[in-house]
Amino acid sequence: MPDERILMGVVGRPHGVRGLVHVHSYTAEPADLPTYGALLDDSGRRWTLVWRGDGVAEMRDEQGRPLPDRNAAEKLVNTRLSVERSRLPKTEDDEYYLADLVGLAVMSAEGATLGRVTAVHDYGAGASLEIAGEGQPILLPFTRACVPSVDITAGRVIAVLPEEVVVATDAPTTAAGPDQHPA
Repeated sequence: MPDERILMGVVGRPHGVRGLVHVHSYTAEPADLPTYGALLDDSGRRWTLVWRGDGVAEMRDEQGRPLPDRNAAEKLVNTRLSVERSRLPKTEDDEYYLADLVGLAVMSAEGATLGRVTAVHDYGAGASLEIAGEGQPILLPFTRACVPSVDITAGRVIAVLPEEVVVATDAPTTAAGPDQHPA
């Protein structure tokens, strides 16, 4: 089973001088992030947040104390906020959390093994899968065109690699220097 915590958001840069922070929410509706209750950081500290503006929140520690100032807010930049998986709604048969994809085998439409999903990234323009196999990891957009099938029960995804993506093959037989191309 995937990690028992699901990433729900990340603390961004401070906002002003009174301890407020920008928070990037990964929930379907960003405003819903506080409804999950206490959020855990990677060291297990519990935080609650109250939205104070569009994407701007007041963070409160376990004792209910808000961050006192900008310096305290700066120390939380890039803090990952998670919840225990058991606090999230159950998924429908054809639904899953992105965290469920990590560890799945990645197969081509022809049945060739391409590797395993090692991470799911989302930098704001849509999710991408990091796939480790032979050679360098591949970053694949998590779109229907590139990932037409996800089967959590079978433990695999089907991937259609764009033509620009080259998977590892045997090394070329012609040696070339650093400024030369093989013939």
